[in-house]
Amino acid sequence: MKAHLLALLLPAAAWADPLPAPLDPADFDSAPAAELRLGQLLFYDPILSGNRTVSCATCHHPKLATGDGVALGIGDGGTGLGPERRIDPENPPEQRIPRNAPPLFNLGHRDIHTLFADGRIEADPDRPSGLRTPLEDDMVAGFDGILSAQTMFPVLSPDEMAGHYAENDIAQAVRQGFLTGEDGAWSLISQRVAGIPAYARMFAEVYPEIAAGRPVAFTDISNAIAAFVAVEWRADDSAFDRHLRGEAELTGAAAEGMALFYGTARCSSCHSGPLLSDQGFHAMGTPQLGPGKAARFETHQRDTGRMRVTGRPEDAYAFRTPMLRNVTETGPWGHAGAHDDLRAFLRFHADPVAGLAAFDTRVPLPAPGAFAGDWTILETAAERAAIAEAVRTAPVTLDEDQIDALMAFLHALRDETALAGRLGVPEAVPSGLPVD
Repeated sequence: MKAHLLALLLPAAAWADPLPAPLDPADFDSAPAAELRLGQLLFYDPILSGNRTVSCATCHHPKLATGDGVALGIGDGGTGLGPERRIDPENPPEQRIPRNAPPLFNLGHRDIHTLFADGRIEADPDRPSGLRTPLEDDMVAGFDGILSAQTMFPVLSPDEMAGHYAENDIAQAVRQGFLTGEDGAWSLISQRVAGIPAYARMFAEVYPEIAAGRPVAFTDISNAIAAFVAVEWRADDSAFDRHLRGEAELTGAAAEGMALFYGTARCSSCHSGPLLSDQGFHAMGTPQLGPGKAARFETHQRDTGRMRVTGRPEDAYAFRTPMLRNVTETGPWGHAGAHDDLRAFLRFHADPVAGLAAFDTRVPLPAPGAFAGDWTILETAAERAAIAEAVRTAPVTLDEDQIDALMAFLHALRDETALAGRLGVPEAVPSGLPVD
C-alpha cells in the first residue's frame, strides 16, 4: 500500500504510529442467505425472552445505530424503544441494565477474541467449547464462535431478557441455576422456537443435521443470530477505510485528526489495528452510574470491570477498548453510557483524572427517577477517588481546534451501509409477536 502523503509531510514526532492495514474482506464471517434470513427473524423476535416481550433488537436497534440511545436501558419490564422506553406498570423491572448497550458493528471479524466490556467471554482453544465464559465447565460445545456465544447470554439475564423469578419458566430455570442441559433455560427456549412450524422448517432447511432428525439446539439459534449480526452490520467502507485501501485520500480536518489520532493525541496506543481496538482493558476513569455489576446477594453499586473476571486488583475499573466504526452515532458513550456528548468525552478521555473530578453530566435515562441511587457511586467521594486512582495513563493536552480535528476524523469512520443495515427490519416474525 502506498505511503500516505500526509505522513511524508509531517515531522516524525507528529506521526508516532503507522496506519493500520485495511480491513480484509476474507476476515469477515459470511453465511448462506437462508441462514441470514433465519438469524434476522430470530434477532427481532421476542419469543427468545422469558415473558415474550423483549427481543435482541430492543436494546440493539438499527434506528439507534445498533444500540438503544440511552445510558442504561430497561430490558424486561419496559415498553417502547430507545429514549422513549418506559416502565411497564404491570411488570416493573428490578433495576436498569447495568451497562450501556454496545454497538454491533464488525463483531463478525475473525480477529475478535474477547467480548463484553469486562471480557468475560474469551476464545480459549484449550477448553472443550473453545470458549472461556462465566458458565465455566457447564459451557456447551456447538457455538460457531465467540459472537455466537455472546449473542445468547442476554437471554439468561433477568434484567435483560429472562424476566424475574416466578414470572415464567425461563426465569425460574435461571433463578434455580438450570441454564444448560435438558431442563435448562437454553433448552426451554429452543423448544419454544422449534414448536413454531415456520421456524422448524427454516432450521431444517439451514442445518442438515436438523433435517436428518436432530432437535433444534440452543446453539443453532445462537449461530443463526451471529451469522446475521456479522453480515448485517459489517462496517468496512467508511472514508477512512477507503483511504486505507488507497481509493480516496482523507483530506482537510479529517486528515489533521487522523494525524493527531496516530500521533500526539496517542489514541492509537489503545485504538490500534484494523479494528481500531487492541481488545485490551484499560482504566480510563470512565464514570459509573446505575446499579453497577454486583451479584444479587451483594449490596454495592460499583462496577470494577475486568477485575470481576480476573480477580486481580490491577484490573480494577479497566474496561475493554471499544472499536470505533460509526462511533459518532453510537452514544451515549462509556461502559455505563455516562457521556452523551462525544466532544466532551474526548476532553475527558484526554485527562481522565481531571475529567472525573469535574464530571457532573446527567445523561438520558429511560424513566428518570424511577430507580433510587442512579448516581450513588459518583456522589460518594471514596468511590469516585477509587476510580481515579486506577487510571495509569498520562494526560494529553488538546485544544479546541484539535478536538475539532479529532471529531472530523471520527466522522470519517462512518459507514452508511452498515448504519442502514443490509436485510433491515422484518415486517413480521414467525411467532406473531410484535416487532420493535
